[in-house]
Amino acid sequence: MAPWTEHHAALHQTLRDRQLLPQGASICVAVSGGQDSMCLAQLLVDLQPKWQWQLAIAHCDHRWRPDSAENAVFVQQQAQSWQLPCWTVTAEVIPTTEATARTWRYSSLTDLAQSHESAIVVTGHTASDRAETLLYNLVRGSGLDGLQALSWQRSLSPTVTLVRPLLAFTRTQTAAFCHQQQLPIWVDNTNEDLTHARNRLRLEVLPYLQQQFNPQVDRTLAQTAEILQAEVAFLEQEAARLYQQAIAPDTHRLHRAVLRSAPLALQRRVIRQLLQTVLPTAPEFEHIEKLVHLITAPNRTQTDPFPGGAIAYTAGEWIGWK
Repeated sequence: MAPWTEHHAALHQTLRDRQLLPQGASICVAVSGGQDSMCLAQLLVDLQPKWQWQLAIAHCDHRWRPDSAENAVFVQQQAQSWQLPCWTVTAEVIPTTEATARTWRYSSLTDLAQSHESAIVVTGHTASDRAETLLYNLVRGSGLDGLQALSWQRSLSPTVTLVRPLLAFTRTQTAAFCHQQQLPIWVDNTNEDLTHARNRLRLEVLPYLQQQFNPQVDRTLAQTAEILQAEVAFLEQEAARLYQQAIAPDTHRLHRAVLRSAPLALQRRVIRQLLQTVLPTAPEFEHIEKLVHLITAPNRTQTDPFPGGAIAYTAGEWIGWK
């Protein structure tokens, strides 16, 4: 086994405390060739004798860059050096946006894991990514659900779980580990392209906040996301309970008296849950507030049309739709 470092100890402790990667699990490690994924892969290879995992490397080629094929070969060579199988998938249609690329990447990783009977996909997202995502969602007007940012794990399919073991590591720490271990790194020049909002946050906003406000701002924001994740889970649980009390069976009607006694935060979440079943698009803040107003509005009050043309109205103790 490789020499034990503080990075090995930190990840080993995180895995024990959070029970993220079970002993002997079959794990698909997503590797782009960048410092974060290379750090993760090397740490898992080094810890494998203690955990007895079945590891494999996966690489997704978006075909965004002229050197993407060479990037894939680089990852395959690294997998060989680790004596691990390497699964590569190449996009048939080049994704046009970051969002479509991300959707394709997770779908491809899920398919790879299922076809090779791996129950877990791991990615190298860090505390710095979590801070960046929190800021990105904040400036776009997200509520708490968006601000909780990246989670430690989530379901990709009924049989595949996505795990992010490095969320306690900053990007500075992964760079230091790669330097210490003399790991080769594939440099993705698109990460320097300031036309992408996420790159401007990473290269301009976060460094400015570090220099002018808090040198540990990425870790601090990641901790904020961690706190919000627990609070969002609690609020969603309470809202689901209230929703079942307020909704009329087999209808979209809500009982106003049930909602009237609830805190505003839960009222909004219940209404959002309802609007997700009523509207053709995701509900926006203004849509939710229109229904909040109806909770205490006079009888026979109605809203202007929602997307899709539906109108909400008050009928006695009920909010109904027409």
